[in-house]
Amino acid sequence: MSAKFKSGGWVEFVTGFRSPSGRFRIVSELPSERGEPSYRIKGESEAFERVARESELRRLAAKIGSLD
Repeated sequence: MSAKFKSGGWVEFVTGFRSPSGRFRIVSELPSERGEPSYRIKGESEAFERVARESELRRLAAKIGSLD
């Protein structure tokens, strides 16, 4: 299964009411787990990285005028 997101892209969580809010940058792609791609991500306002499965994430639209 090919990965939907690439390193450097911005995503947000889409699962459950306890999902963290805000923008998350894809730090790296990880090996698939149970046939689903996983990613190491870092929240814009977090000091740590976390791991998320592809089904838990949604791509963010690029901001007009944004340099990243």
